[in-house]
Amino acid sequence: MTTLAKAAGLFKGIAKEAVDILFPPKCVGCSKEGDFLCSVCERSLARLEDPYCPTCAQPMRSEATCQRCQESPLDIDGIRSPFLMEGVIRIMIHRMKYNDFRALATVLGRLLSSSMDAYLIPADFLMAVPLHPRRERRRGYNQSLLLAREVSMSKGIPLAKGLVRVKDAPPQARAADAESRRANVKDAFAFRGTGLDGRRVLLIDDVCTTGATLGACALALKNSGAAAVWGLTLAREA
Repeated sequence: MTTLAKAAGLFKGIAKEAVDILFPPKCVGCSKEGDFLCSVCERSLARLEDPYCPTCAQPMRSEATCQRCQESPLDIDGIRSPFLMEGVIRIMIHRMKYNDFRALATVLGRLLSSSMDAYLIPADFLMAVPLHPRRERRRGYNQSLLLAREVSMSKGIPLAKGLVRVKDAPPQARAADAESRRANVKDAFAFRGTGLDGRRVLLIDDVCTTGATLGACALALKNSGAAAVWGLTLAREA
């Protein structure tokens, strides 16, 4: 590390300490000072427990593939989510995603990274679900990429580029049902890179509702040679 890089790192650390002293982080759940998620609120997060659909992670009453995945399978090997999209996790994701609260990506990325050990998902590369360039310019960042960077650093899995969104469709949240969501993202993604032949990719996103977006991304990657594509999101809509 160069002297300039060391100095920059030292300055960044001092600046962070100064900010924390003046504006100490508070738990999103209970407002306790110290961190954006205290240990008590972390233990109370609503987890997605078995049984759930082995493909799209839809909560189920029995160990079976959900009817939607039986009738119209997604182009993805499977999706996993450690939490249900409710309570404190919902608040944190919405603040990171819509309120420019990028600092939350560190703690949320830690939660996402720690969940990988339980799922044993094989991956040669990580990829973030991309936003369309126009939407990313308006927002200023891609929240999924922030999470993917945290997971990559924690697990030592390379973060690959090349997956792009080529169709600026309306946000998935506006789609009325699963069929509308699939139609909304059909042909919306493409892979413009190299090195996918026979490789295993893990897609990172913030929320899974039906799996349509992850499935569309997986199709683009498999058409470009990926041997397997899984999805990992922080939360799953029930």
